[in-house]
Amino acid sequence: MSITAEKTTKWLIYFILAIATVVFLLPFVSVLATSLVSQQEWMRRGAFILLPEKIDWTAYKMVLFKSSLIWGAYKVTLFRVVVGTALNLAVTSMLAYSLARRALPGKNAVVTFIFITMIFHGGLIPTYLLVKYIGLQNSLWALILPSLVSAWNTFIMRNFFLSIPVELEESAVIDGASNARVFTQIIIPLSLPSFATIGLFYAVHHWNEWFQASIYLNDTHKYPVQVFMRNILLSGSLQDEQMDMMDQLPPAETLKSAVIMISTLPILVLYPFIQKYFVKGTLVGSVKG
Repeated sequence: MSITAEKTTKWLIYFILAIATVVFLLPFVSVLATSLVSQQEWMRRGAFILLPEKIDWTAYKMVLFKSSLIWGAYKVTLFRVVVGTALNLAVTSMLAYSLARRALPGKNAVVTFIFITMIFHGGLIPTYLLVKYIGLQNSLWALILPSLVSAWNTFIMRNFFLSIPVELEESAVIDGASNARVFTQIIIPLSLPSFATIGLFYAVHHWNEWFQASIYLNDTHKYPVQVFMRNILLSGSLQDEQMDMMDQLPPAETLKSAVIMISTLPILVLYPFIQKYFVKGTLVGSVKG
């Protein structure tokens, strides 16, 4: 390929990527602009707005300062992300480390059983009945304990543990270290990339997941951010008895757009910094199968 053809191909790729970027950004810009328009401008210009004539913060003031539910929802979400991710990593890493031990009796049967759960699920009704009978209904723990371990993440972490030279463990055992000490002082420090990647997978899942809260929780003050956003998107209004009366309410679409921006902004800001870990996560544990 000549130099001219190579440059042409490169600029063509850049042009296609630029067009794709604009197409992907248009919905986000439209939602952001819609969240900043007033009632009069919305009635005059319609649904699709890319640049508001005048910025109006009424919808954000209504959601952030006139409603107490949004802050409670953020607290619930942060609790779920922090506590849930910590427990997910603890249980998943211990299970994966056990399955990575070559001398574990019945290891193949346990691996097969866990793999079957990736294909066949118990179903919604048995899961709901189990959560109800063990007393987790309308409890924040119902958002964490039923999904404590992911089979897929367990296999990824197991394969990463298998890539660690077994000689390191054998030397530690010869020196008198117990299995728990080998795991905490040798395996975990060597597996920090795996913990970071799997932890991000769990954290993003906890941040985005809304279905469990919608079926297990009855108290609206225990709803996470995503359920709070979903209810507003469906109803088009804030259903909060503590909200003060306002002289002029924003249009329903403006309110919906503001809630979308508020609920997605934290993860949107963090994503550029953690994207490399998501890319790396597709390679973690691929050395050995």
